[in-house]
Amino acid sequence: MEIKIQSIHFDATVVLEQFIQKKVTKLSQYYDGILEAEVILKVIKPETVQNKEAQVKIKVAHTEMYASKISDTFEQSVDDAVEALQKQLLKFKEKNQPK
Repeated sequence: MEIKIQSIHFDATVVLEQFIQKKVTKLSQYYDGILEAEVILKVIKPETVQNKEAQVKIKVAHTEMYASKISDTFEQSVDDAVEALQKQLLKFKEKNQPK
């Protein structure tokens, strides 16, 4: 699975990028057919407590799944978005299993 990480108006640290790689790669446990993932990080203006947004989009077969979460840290936002995508993947897998 190819993972693209994009940080808007700031430079993501190597540690943050490694964290994202690790979390997003774990999605393949739920569904093998993930083709690529795109993670977009942005700081929401004005500066408030909950201003770190992570948008995660994954491509599966003929479908795209998307989750966007906002929290205090990018790590927490990515964690929450990946958790939401896990649920979407499980539903997708259930729906597409032969009966």
